[in-house]
Amino acid sequence: MTAAGRRVLIGRIVGLYGVQGWLKVESWTEPRTQIFKYQPWQLSSAPGQETEIEGVKGQPQGKGLVAKLPRVDDRDAAAALVGQDIYVAREQLPPPGKDEYYWVDLEGLEVVTTEGVALGRVSHLFATGANDVVVVRDGERERLVPFVRGVYVRSVDLSGGRMVVDWDPEF
Repeated sequence: MTAAGRRVLIGRIVGLYGVQGWLKVESWTEPRTQIFKYQPWQLSSAPGQETEIEGVKGQPQGKGLVAKLPRVDDRDAAAALVGQDIYVAREQLPPPGKDEYYWVDLEGLEVVTTEGVALGRVSHLFATGANDVVVVRDGERERLVPFVRGVYVRSVDLSGGRMVVDWDPEF
């Protein structure tokens, strides 16, 4: 799948704020207030259960962020949205910098070793304290490869759909 049509997880609704329908929001954008510039939001409580919301307003509040969604005017209506993930279309995000990648752009890439041994495809990535980790699946196995450029990740070719890694196929 190309970047077109993909969604990117940028945050989550984590709680209620007040009685007039305001929500506490966790943002994974940099800076965190950038989440309000990406519109429309696609809220999702489960796969296939998405709602598109345009016109979200928000602001920093204490150590967090709060948001006001159109037509959500009381605490009960807001409570129904707590726990929902916030997605935006991949096309809404700015282009990544040189040697930077959005995780969603890496998902689905074929992963091969420097010797040409196929390891599978990128399923997803996750962050650790030290570095990000690429989860590679081939149907039989799952491999966790640290996303450290120049050490384990030797090259990424988005247009060719391939990532080359220096990794022992038996590990």
